[in-house]
Amino acid sequence: MSFTHSTSTVEIVEKEDMSGMLFANEDVLPDEAARQRRRADADRAVTLGNAYHGKLDIYFQTADGHAKRVATTVWAADSDHLTLKSGMSLPLRSVLGFDFY
Repeated sequence: MSFTHSTSTVEIVEKEDMSGMLFANEDVLPDEAARQRRRADADRAVTLGNAYHGKLDIYFQTADGHAKRVATTVWAADSDHLTLKSGMSLPLRSVLGFDFY
């Protein structure tokens, strides 16, 4: 799933700056089908990261409702979190989408 979002409203952040960010407890995606697509894309991102050391853009939302984008490599994914190259963990429930390139 390639994610498209108005770039004027998305802040680009570095993965190293994510450690102080807060995330909401509720999921940012409205329906189960979208969540299943996100989970499949997370698995695809892990394959890209581990097999090819490839980067992708992850769009996510913080607890204050702001959309952000980070370019990184995903090393692992489980039902709750993504583990990024820097060792950062990102709650899967906060991920709006992925942009593979």
